Amino acid sequence: MTLAASDREMLEKLQRETFDYFVRNVNPTNGLIADKTEPGSPSSIAAVGLGLSAYCVAAERGWVTRAEAAARALAILRFFWTSPQGPAADATGYHGFYYHFLDMTTGRRAWKCELSTIDTALLMAGVLTVGSYFDGGSGDEVDLRELADALYRRVDWAWASSGTGTIGHGWTPEGGFLEYSWNEGYSEALLLYVLALGSPTLPVEPQGYRDWTATFERKTVYGVEYLYAGPLFIHQLSHVWIDFRGIRDERNREVDCDYFENSARATLVHRQYAVENPRRFAHYSKNGWGFTASDGPGPATRVVDGIRRRFYGYLARGAPFGPDDGTISPWAVVASLPFAPEAVCETVRHAVDRLALEGRTGHGFDASYNPAFRKRSDKSGARGWVSRWKFGLNEGPMILMVENHLSALVWRVFRRNEHVVAGLRRAGFRGGWLDFASDAP
Repeated sequence: MTLAASDREMLEKLQRETFDYFVRNVNPTNGLIADKTEPGSPSSIAAVGLGLSAYCVAAERGWVTRAEAAARALAILRFFWTSPQGPAADATGYHGFYYHFLDMTTGRRAWKCELSTIDTALLMAGVLTVGSYFDGGSGDEVDLRELADALYRRVDWAWASSGTGTIGHGWTPEGGFLEYSWNEGYSEALLLYVLALGSPTLPVEPQGYRDWTATFERKTVYGVEYLYAGPLFIHQLSHVWIDFRGIRDERNREVDCDYFENSARATLVHRQYAVENPRRFAHYSKNGWGFTASDGPGPATRVVDGIRRRFYGYLARGAPFGPDDGTISPWAVVASLPFAPEAVCETVRHAVDRLALEGRTGHGFDASYNPAFRKRSDKSGARGWVSRWKFGLNEGPMILMVENHLSALVWRVFRRNEHVVAGLRRAGFRGGWLDFASDAP
């Protein structure tokens, strides 16, 4: 779909406003990016991975100079390369993986969190993006490429599979490997497995990937058949970096549908769910949708317009089978742009116009809102609940997926990384752009 000039202008403005998150919520000494805008928030390594990729978009669009973007990225990569790795409870990482949350100042493990495989994959996606994007001859760009490759090569993906072939969710120094693995059900672990398979040093075996994809479940909802996962982020996060258009693994070939088309179908199911509105929320419509993992107004239970409603806090909401408490996340709509540009542009335009009527312009979208959850003192319920914070994990996909639709920048950069190409091929992907790619070092 070719965007109208007004739609393109609207999306570019939203992109630029959203990028401010990755300028304002940063420790300039080590480059760490905060998980959210709440004071005292630790860094999220997933937010760092998204921020690294956003710096490439910023350089390309002239929001910052290329030299400034390279310097920001280099500070991050130097921190992760030199930060302590080991089994100590206050390290930054272990076996090349990193803890989910890090103290913004010290860079050490925060909140006794887990060493996270999926969040390390999101971080490494950003690392490989800057390593491929900054291909110049300046000292900073040479250093970026060398550090990006070294950081990726250090990740011991085989250790995280614990001999099972499928990759575990994580590890803690107190309890060892977590109980769960990425071994069942369609999820954002597509990216994780591609990176783990592509490692030239410590990869996992392809059989684990095949065992996992064999568990994917297809459902038909509103006449649309697709690989099912409830929250929209599952259908988006791997696509932030990997261009799945026209490339297919064994599972795709069985059902004659690539993962990009699957996400397009899931997006339209989500929108149709809001139109059907089986739970009778007054604010759902073709322009009132966006069900994913994000902040929420709960936990609480209240009677709203005669209906007893249960409200949740931060939760992965999904459609059409829930959980659903009336919370809408605009970022999930924006991140669906490449899959359903016409529907997304219509909804974004509706949101922009609504905010303008309220006198609110600039600074991007709220993380999430829920008009059904009203303050007890608010008889009108005009706006209901709105998240107080913004989250790096929400802001990043908006910037990057808008850019992928406008220019395919992140996809193009990631496609030329030999480790990504090798990982896709070991996973059994063929066709499309991959048949013409080179995985030679």
